Amino acid sequence: MGAGGRQRVGAKLTRMQNSSEGDIMSLTVIDTDKLPRSNAPNSGEFTEVINKVLCGAENVVGTLHWLREKQHLDSRGDGKNHRLIYLIEGAGTITLNSKEYAVKKGAGVYLGPSESAIIMQNGVAPLKLFRLAVAKGQI
Repeated sequence: MGAGGRQRVGAKLTRMQNSSEGDIMSLTVIDTDKLPRSNAPNSGEFTEVINKVLCGAENVVGTLHWLREKQHLDSRGDGKNHRLIYLIEGAGTITLNSKEYAVKKGAGVYLGPSESAIIMQNGVAPLKLFRLAVAKGQI
């Protein structure tokens, strides 16, 4: 068990204390390179980097995704979660409402609970995505 009652799950988690004008702030640093990755057919590698177990986040899940040639992330609306998808590296295509948009590093899309998108990797470099899901009613 880690600080604040959180589990340590193989990642290098560091808790730091910083005092500024009498206030104490706690910071959790998560070394995402040390987190275990899972693999999904046609959807590439992924790992959760923000969740209750790792850092005590309630109603929020943050996931890194790595897509290679012909792989895609299908982010379907489930009626429960708001989602933000941000492209960290690479280039791809986002399909929204049957329309395709070319995107590259720095692009992002917000999806409401009933909205869906498909993000496809393009080019030679892998596409690295950050996907943040927040439970409906929590934002």
